[in-house]
Amino acid sequence: MGVWLARELLLRKLPVIVVEARHMRTSLSAMRNKTDKNDARGIAQMMRMGWFRAVHVKGVEDQRFRTMLANRKLLKRKLVDLENHIRGSLRVHGLKVGAIGRHEFEARARELLDGADFVFERMIDSLLAVRNAVLEGYDRLHTMLLNAVAADPVCRRFMTVPGVGPVAALTYKVAIDDPHRFSRSRTVGAHFGLTPRRHQSGSSIDFTGRITKQGDMTAREALCEAAAAMLLRSRRGSALKAAGKPLL
Repeated sequence: MGVWLARELLLRKLPVIVVEARHMRTSLSAMRNKTDKNDARGIAQMMRMGWFRAVHVKGVEDQRFRTMLANRKLLKRKLVDLENHIRGSLRVHGLKVGAIGRHEFEARARELLDGADFVFERMIDSLLAVRNAVLEGYDRLHTMLLNAVAADPVCRRFMTVPGVGPVAALTYKVAIDDPHRFSRSRTVGAHFGLTPRRHQSGSSIDFTGRITKQGDMTAREALCEAAAAMLLRSRRGSALKAAGKPLL
């Protein structure tokens, strides 16, 4: 409710600061006794001393796009789960669906069920009915996403980069929201957890590890998928692709 409360308070011209919950929780965990009174006292002290990290509140439009992306991803994941479950159920009886397109999946499954046991056919039919409902919702959300990207000049500019599709373009735009909150472009990678983690202790221990994986996981996944598509699947040449090839 924090995002909604912040917007409503800002509309009423009241000063609002949304703090990072993880940082605040770690600071409050140092208290011996955790009670509502102690939490309120600790939060007030941290706000008074400035020991907090402010969180950017996204605009209403970008938050709606973010919700649409999350809903689409959920339906896609459930669709894959249903298809894998149907494949496994058929394979037990020696029926293999094989490599088939998403919109030809049901016809292929019913072709394999021709002449099968009535009870088994009814079981698979119930799963196919649920899959059809999920697929219909997924197609509807995907169409909404394509229309939103087509009407957005920033997303269309992102898609001129090889490997960047509509999903990656809209995900990145929504995650950035306001580009002016970044003082330098180099800080964007750190914001999404794509910079190496460093561990230093004394004069003998100092090493650089893997990426931090902090920040928006959805944006990080979209960027990594776009980079893989550019380096491995895209046939278009570019300076960015040439720079990334030696790192493979």
